[in-house]
Amino acid sequence: MPNDYFNESRQTNLVYWSLGHMLKGALYAAAFVIAISLFVWAIYLVGLLLPEESRETPSPYSQLEAPLVVEHLA
Repeated sequence: MPNDYFNESRQTNLVYWSLGHMLKGALYAAAFVIAISLFVWAIYLVGLLLPEESRETPSPYSQLEAPLVVEHLA
């Protein structure tokens, strides 16, 4: 008994195949964005657990700057 109710042409089959791949890529991208946002959120929560004094200290990156030396020519 043939099933003629759902008859796909080659073009319809190709459309469904490409749509499936695009949706799969969109799901991968959404999972990647959600994973990064959860990671950033976890770092923020760990930062909230730190004492208040740690937020008031100067940035350690200021020690990496090279001092500016100006020589005067006589």
